[in-house]
Amino acid sequence: MHATPEGRAAGRIVETEAYPGPGDPASHAAARIGRTARNDPLFGPPGTVYLHLNYGVHWCLNVVAAEPGRPEGVLVRALEPVEGIESMRSRRAGRPELTSGPGRLVRALGIGTDLQRHRLDRPPLWIEAGEPVPDAAVVATTRVGIRRAADRPWRWYDGRSPWVSRR
Repeated sequence: MHATPEGRAAGRIVETEAYPGPGDPASHAAARIGRTARNDPLFGPPGTVYLHLNYGVHWCLNVVAAEPGRPEGVLVRALEPVEGIESMRSRRAGRPELTSGPGRLVRALGIGTDLQRHRLDRPPLWIEAGEPVPDAAVVATTRVGIRRAADRPWRWYDGRSPWVSRR
């Protein structure tokens, strides 16, 4: 993942969570909620940004993952910094936890709400294919920080990375 607002930064995505739409009670587009002005970006197209405000405090980055009209997304929970670490530190006010958590990641990369619905195949924020994580290093577990459907194993992370938000 690369970001170019206020200085170039890049990192390797090391933790994600799936939110597969209306059948998932924890999704912002769960059947009981439906389509709203708040979650509309989640309805597509795929490969675009859906930003949501968590607990009224932290912006979180999601990637729309299904065809238009199907509100499925992937929350990017952690990033292993590989470029622009000083820029990230500056945005995080010198705090040691740069990108281990969805709110920290958004702040460290300088992502703003102007990127809502942004296509992730171009600057200023984009995702490129990288080295695959070996199957033996992939950890599948339950999602973090939710109450509904908390037992579903829809969180994946690279077990080799110290940048994962919670183990």
